[in-house]
Amino acid sequence: MLEIEIDGKKAQVPDGSTVMDAAQQLGVYIPHFCYHKKLSIAANCRMCLVQVEKAPKPLPACATPVTNGMKVFTHSDLAVKAQKGVMEFLLINHPLDCPICDQGGECQLQDMSVGYGPMKSRYTEEKHVVFHKDVGPLISMQEMSRCIHCTRCVRFGQEVAGVMELGMANRNMHSEIMTFVGRTVDSELSGNMIDLCPVGALTSKPFRYTARSWELQRRKSISPHDSVGANLVVQVKHDNVMRVLPRENDAVNECWISDKERFAYQALSSDARLTRPMVKQGGGWREVEWNVALDYVAHGLKDVAREHGGDAVAALAAQSSTVEELYLLGKLMKGLGSGNIDFRPRQSDFGSDFKRAGAPWLGMRLADIKDLDAALVVGSFLRKDHPLIAQRLRQAAKKYTKVSMLSVTADDQLINLHANLSVAPSQLVFALAAVVRAAAEAKGQAVPAGLENVQTCDTSCRIAASLLDGEKRAVFLGNVATQSADATRIHLLALELGRLTGASVGFLGEGANTVGAHVAWALPSGANARTMFEQPRKAYVLMGIEPEFDCANPQLAIAALRQASLVVCMSAFKNDPALEYADVMLPIAPYTETSGTFVNIEGRVQSFNGVVKARGDARPAWKILRVLGNVLNFEGFDYQSSEEVRDAVIGQGVEFVPGLSNDVNDLLLSLPAAPVAALERIADVPIHFADPMARRAPALLQTADARAPMLRASAGTLAALGLVAGEQAKVRQGEGVAQLMVQLDDKVPANCVRVAAAHPTTAMLGAMFGEITVERA
Repeated sequence: MLEIEIDGKKAQVPDGSTVMDAAQQLGVYIPHFCYHKKLSIAANCRMCLVQVEKAPKPLPACATPVTNGMKVFTHSDLAVKAQKGVMEFLLINHPLDCPICDQGGECQLQDMSVGYGPMKSRYTEEKHVVFHKDVGPLISMQEMSRCIHCTRCVRFGQEVAGVMELGMANRNMHSEIMTFVGRTVDSELSGNMIDLCPVGALTSKPFRYTARSWELQRRKSISPHDSVGANLVVQVKHDNVMRVLPRENDAVNECWISDKERFAYQALSSDARLTRPMVKQGGGWREVEWNVALDYVAHGLKDVAREHGGDAVAALAAQSSTVEELYLLGKLMKGLGSGNIDFRPRQSDFGSDFKRAGAPWLGMRLADIKDLDAALVVGSFLRKDHPLIAQRLRQAAKKYTKVSMLSVTADDQLINLHANLSVAPSQLVFALAAVVRAAAEAKGQAVPAGLENVQTCDTSCRIAASLLDGEKRAVFLGNVATQSADATRIHLLALELGRLTGASVGFLGEGANTVGAHVAWALPSGANARTMFEQPRKAYVLMGIEPEFDCANPQLAIAALRQASLVVCMSAFKNDPALEYADVMLPIAPYTETSGTFVNIEGRVQSFNGVVKARGDARPAWKILRVLGNVLNFEGFDYQSSEEVRDAVIGQGVEFVPGLSNDVNDLLLSLPAAPVAALERIADVPIHFADPMARRAPALLQTADARAPMLRASAGTLAALGLVAGEQAKVRQGEGVAQLMVQLDDKVPANCVRVAAAHPTTAMLGAMFGEITVERA
């Protein structure tokens, strides 16, 4: 520890700290633009110049390391004169357009010009003008003359997002921030550049000119879009959500959020919003009052249960449903005598159900990812499925963490990978088995039973060696591993690998409340998400999901729903396919209009409140389920608030839920028979089509990630199929057919085609990782 004195205040700071670090520890404010605690030091704005005793000239606080006994003066005449001089130079080319600037009211330059800027400019020459640039539908670079060249956006792309999409060209006053040869900014984290920009150069294109910062009310919330549970600030004007920003929490999302979390709010004002209960009568839809709709649902469910038994009723919920909603839905099914409830529509293997030792989770805290010596990610489109976890692994790999990938495509994760192996979906279990065998052999232990015939390779040996080196290691199972037909075997192999190497084993989690759903016990004691469609039921309750986009086999799901006598859709949006097979549409409030609780992938309990009034006659889903239970005269539906429901499930004041475990009991490790050599489908879920809100956000639908799916395959596979890139191909699974453009992609394994799921053009196809037929159109 080193001693330093700043403006008469003394402190002790670790060796290697800068003057800026010490000042923040003491609560001393030093003006700055280019400095950001999550980015590298650039020291190019020079606004943080301070006087250091015995130094011949002012020094930048952000780049000056602390020495023992150092004395610093941040408000001395010399320091203030230097800061004012820097401010005058920063303003010589800056346009005087604060009244029309979208950053007005929350602009660092505007604030500092009051304290450090001259009353009148001495610069009378022509100002340098920078022409606007179109970089995509999310970020506006219309007024780049405002840029002060702090390079925060450039450093963010290189260091956090992992891709240098913006750079600085030219020199001195002619410098410009621009993309490379007219490209757009397409990173899944790009919106964070808007927050980082200290002036009005980079602004939010969807928010632009819709409100002023002082008109907005700021309210806390939690993201429903992925398993991290990012902390949000939702900004509201006249009961409309105008903007969503990150709320800093180093233990969860640091100070970042993904573009999906930032811009999906646009769907809240979509014309597709369902705002009144609707009942189908005589083949047509009509809007009704809530009491009519709930009576219709209650009588319909009761009649089906009485005539066909409780097993004829099934419920399927989204993983973005709150703990309270899932708990009450399960209670409703139990009252009807049904054990058919699930929240895992994209899963196809349920072999570990009721054999788990606890709720599946990450296996560690999110903040501890940075301390790992090695990590293996199995079966994941990591960047798109889990942008914030990918960001943490990206930072860890820059230091000393050996990050390896074992998945079904060789997508560039923008991570400095130690090893990377991509195989066909049917081969994923065998590839992981090879790593297990390599680890056993490296440790000189017996090869686990059933793996004697598994062949290792150089890559599997490198992965095993990395997991045997160091103290803190982890194996993470991604969405593809969970959705695989061999999910249980992959889980058992991961546990065996953890036993051999000492690595923790965890799940990355598909949805916002994957852990919470297990805690709320929204699990089937009867038919699971696959069985309830393979063996069709007479009545279905769908909460927050759209089966044509959200199920492992949409074709199977829609066929089952069409034959049912009663389908109840609880949704925030009207959905054309649902209007065909549903009988009742109940408008539920999205996360901004309800209160509830999410349990993120590390088991952290995060409750939130509604930030605006529910639109139209929409109601929180937990209230609808509570009233439905009362109408059916079931016991235990007398809750007055969502907090009462939460406390009944989790308890009061719980920060992390107990009972988290990835171990399983009474299951033996075995490998499947060698797969038949058939053409396999690889189905990723595009980031902006993963949930109903993102699917309806106009700005997100204009991004590169929202382009229509193509049939992507390697050169060898295309040649074997007689296809040529740029032509049309006909894709068939069962009765479903889609016509797609062919694209050459050598990152796709041999004998596989990549056809995205969860998109209108492919919604009629079958299993996400099943056999597929392709022919020329």
